[in-house]
Amino acid sequence: MPQLLLSAAHKSSGKTTISLGLCAALARSGVRVQPFKKGPDYIDPMWLGRAAGRPCYNLDFHTMSHDELREFFARRSSDSDISLIEGNMGLFDSLDVEGRSSNAEMAKLLQTPVVLILDVKGATRSVVPIILGFRQFDPELNIAGVILNRVAGKRHEARLREAIAYYSDIPVLGAIHRDERLVIDERHLGLIPSNEAAEVDAKLAEITDIIAAQLDLEALQRIAATAPLPRLEAQTEVGVRAATDLRIAIARDAAFGFYYPDDLEGLQRAGAELVPFDTLNDAALPENIDALFIGGGFPETQMTSLEANVAMRASIREAIEAGLPAYAECGGLMYLSRSLQWGERRCEMVGIVPGDTVMHARPIGRGYARIVETEAAPWLGSEPGKGYNVHEFHYSSLENLPEGLQYAYRLERGHGIDRRHDGFLYRNLLANYVHLRDVAGNHWTERFAEFVRTVRDRTSGRDAKSITGSTPFLPPFM
Repeated sequence: MPQLLLSAAHKSSGKTTISLGLCAALARSGVRVQPFKKGPDYIDPMWLGRAAGRPCYNLDFHTMSHDELREFFARRSSDSDISLIEGNMGLFDSLDVEGRSSNAEMAKLLQTPVVLILDVKGATRSVVPIILGFRQFDPELNIAGVILNRVAGKRHEARLREAIAYYSDIPVLGAIHRDERLVIDERHLGLIPSNEAAEVDAKLAEITDIIAAQLDLEALQRIAATAPLPRLEAQTEVGVRAATDLRIAIARDAAFGFYYPDDLEGLQRAGAELVPFDTLNDAALPENIDALFIGGGFPETQMTSLEANVAMRASIREAIEAGLPAYAECGGLMYLSRSLQWGERRCEMVGIVPGDTVMHARPIGRGYARIVETEAAPWLGSEPGKGYNVHEFHYSSLENLPEGLQYAYRLERGHGIDRRHDGFLYRNLLANYVHLRDVAGNHWTERFAEFVRTVRDRTSGRDAKSITGSTPFLPPFM
């Protein structure tokens, strides 16, 4: 099965831009490209999925076993012509000194050729020992070629190619010249709201034109084709379950959009129809829903518009107060709090979570975390004491929380809500800073769907509209 892993000597070498350009260039030529991203990131996969025209999936040692990674990768690649994995950080960077969570280990696990992206700004002959050192450091790793990035010009490119050819047999698969048009500013690195789709696609098209003209696409595909066919060790049903009996409203807009595609597919397999709604522009939640899901995102960038949509905030609060099952992660938790403060600006939010969200200049919770379920957990796994590997990344904290709140889990690692707990519980709401991932060790989507059914069956005699906006807006509880 043709496949490549694109990595770099260190982060900020331009691998995301090059990965985007390569995905889009191949897709433009009619090649079915299946993108993957190593690690738990949301933003790069959104761009990679946009470039390839199909969902990008995450490969993560922290939440997935080796067997699951192999099976997942093979299954998701089965209907594509080529699979492209964008690495994270540097090729050998890892949480441990032995490199067990590195890009290199992922490449060896999946038997994937590696293309090394090198930032060559200010260097010529000095890139050779980097290449030779990376090859020698792990001889089992197949570093099949290099792409030179931030090349100063044709003369610089010629000197680089000459030096690499003189001292090694590794092929140069492309030389990307410095170009301001390849810079993706911070605003573009955020979500891809529907009202900016044309702008995003125009930026991708510009990047693709530049990258495609400077890469040897045929050589890259030949190297990808040398990868052995992965063993499909376990057949897993991935289709949507025939009986769809739940309607789950899901926030999809400029404020909220961090969802793993396989998590959404898991909810659909569990019998859910996902009904998108817009927290910025819609006046109320969709009608006749059985549950609510608000994922992560950047609510702070949309805080003024979120505050201005008083009707939606009231609709969500009324629904949760009425007992609608709801799940919120990170940005969703922030939105459900009393207020959101960023610098001198403070905006009112939904008011279900009895605390105030404050943005900070540096991350408060960052990286991999581990949670352990408490007796109060309503649906996480119904196994008090069981632990799950998760991750978190937030610049905000919850302030002014009262004592005596109920939490779904305590933390073995991470920050969560108060360094000790995460998973705020109220009525049928679970809201946490950590992000769950539906994997073999934590099929949370199935459990959430069953919890929703239990609540629905228990309240089956009620009018569905009583859960979506007919009761008066209640003040925050204290």
